[in-house]
Amino acid sequence: MKAMICDAIGEPEDLRLKQVEAPAMRDDQLRIRVHAAALNFPDILTVQGKYQHKPPLPFAPGMECAGEVIAVGPKARGGFRPGDRVMANPGVGCLAEEVCAHPDKVYAIPDNVTFEAAAGFIVTYGTVYHAFVDRGALRPGESLLVLGAAGGVGICAVELGKLMGAQVIAAASSDAKLKLCADYGADHLLNYNAEPIKETVLGLTDEQGADVVFDPVGGDATFQSLRCMNRGGRLLIVGFASGPIPEIPANRLLLRQCQAVGVAFGSYGAQYPDRIRANMAVLTDWWKHGMLKPHVSMTFPLEEAVAAMNALTTRKATGKVVVKVG
Repeated sequence: MKAMICDAIGEPEDLRLKQVEAPAMRDDQLRIRVHAAALNFPDILTVQGKYQHKPPLPFAPGMECAGEVIAVGPKARGGFRPGDRVMANPGVGCLAEEVCAHPDKVYAIPDNVTFEAAAGFIVTYGTVYHAFVDRGALRPGESLLVLGAAGGVGICAVELGKLMGAQVIAAASSDAKLKLCADYGADHLLNYNAEPIKETVLGLTDEQGADVVFDPVGGDATFQSLRCMNRGGRLLIVGFASGPIPEIPANRLLLRQCQAVGVAFGSYGAQYPDRIRANMAVLTDWWKHGMLKPHVSMTFPLEEAVAAMNALTTRKATGKVVVKVG
């Protein structure tokens, strides 16, 4: 099979398209023919050796994909059959024509959904729903500040936050990106390259501050957000796309009686797969009924997976970047 292979820790430019043996399938796994794979920042960090999960070399990066079940292990549960259209989150291996995954990481795709749209659904929507429901207890009527609001998880946070009844403040780095956020239901738009986060958020919330902050960005944006949180607010720490990992000043949490809450979708799902499956059942039902609109801004062939990764690192993309495989 063809696969984009990482032979040594380095940069995306070091990846090579190769002809390799298909991965061995355990008795409790499914084999999936990959039609499309979606990229996430952890894919790049994994290639660089900076992510917490470090697969043995060589490996094909790619956390999630969509495709067709082509084989079912004799001990695999879940009721999947060859021919089923599925999306999967095996964590690695998706930039390849075939991948193997445990059924706990595999979900059926609604009939009205394309492989390209499904490829990036699990990690983004799963992370955001887990953040809002399991970690942040987002309630209708609360003010929600979304940082990096036009990115992969950010635009989902805007969409789901609005769907769940929050007043959504979308913060992004350009007016063009904010237009997309408005299309997805944001109530207020904040260009943090043109206006300060603290003063703008306080002005939009009658000086009360945000009840919940969804933060996949890190760096200075985290500090600015801590300065404009409401009492009892929740800072949801999702990632550090800007690079620097901030050290949270504990006095800000004390003074505003707020919380900094970690959101780790992958490890939570590994420990509580049934809870994640219940979450995904809610999300796929909303999706099936047209209540969710996954945004794919760029698609690339497998041969151009390096360019696809660079579209993420240079922040040229909005929503998801998808690689077509088969």
